[in-house]
Amino acid sequence: MAGFLFHDVIFGPVRSRRLGLSLGINLLPSHKKFCSFNCIYCECGWTPDIPGYKPEFPSREIVRQYLEERLKELSEEEYLPHVITFAGNGEPTLYPQFPGIVDDTIILRDRYAPEARVAILSNASMIHHKAIFDALLRIDDNIQKLDAGSEKTFFRINNPVFPVNYSELTENLKKFNGHVIIQSLFLKGIYNDQPVDNTKEEEVAHWLEKIATIRPEMVMIYPIARATPVHSIKKIPIFELEKIAERVRQLGIDIKVYQ
Repeated sequence: MAGFLFHDVIFGPVRSRRLGLSLGINLLPSHKKFCSFNCIYCECGWTPDIPGYKPEFPSREIVRQYLEERLKELSEEEYLPHVITFAGNGEPTLYPQFPGIVDDTIILRDRYAPEARVAILSNASMIHHKAIFDALLRIDDNIQKLDAGSEKTFFRINNPVFPVNYSELTENLKKFNGHVIIQSLFLKGIYNDQPVDNTKEEEVAHWLEKIATIRPEMVMIYPIARATPVHSIKKIPIFELEKIAERVRQLGIDIKVYQ
């Protein structure tokens, strides 16, 4: 079973296939995944049972201190990142003081690495909270997940462990008015003895409808690249992803395909 975790609050910089040289911020527990989704492809493995679990988050002060120390080091080494990314062991916006952390990060970025962008890899499950939504508007690269164009496939692939209203989620993505990048992973295979495939024509058509109404500044699509907790799902060939990408371009929306 997959189960790669980040054990540091600040990690990297690492070479990201999507973002370049990325300095990561893990706001979540260092030894256990904490997420609102239980995606069947997640490199961090399965989300633990949530009831009764009280996650230990790093304090806002510790995050700010560690980030400043690392940015100072990288500045002295002349090895500043292209982007500072909220990522890590689950969903970053579950952090209790997420809006304040965003403000701290922007201040430190401006002080030590003014050419770097601030980014987030998020699953969009918390964007119905106004404080979270407003904080995301302050992030340069607001990257939000949308792996499915239908509710049925959304639940099969992303497996929310918190109550999530799919229609509300997609409607709220529209409210960014273009200040959002949609990331989508395509896969096919078997899960719980049932087929799962978001590359089928019907599924792609539904997904394209959502993309057309959200009108993101960019779309990122990619296949599985690392070990997954479900071993019976398959990596989609690049030529299939390129076919999907061309249909996004026909909508007048920028898209990048990653392998």
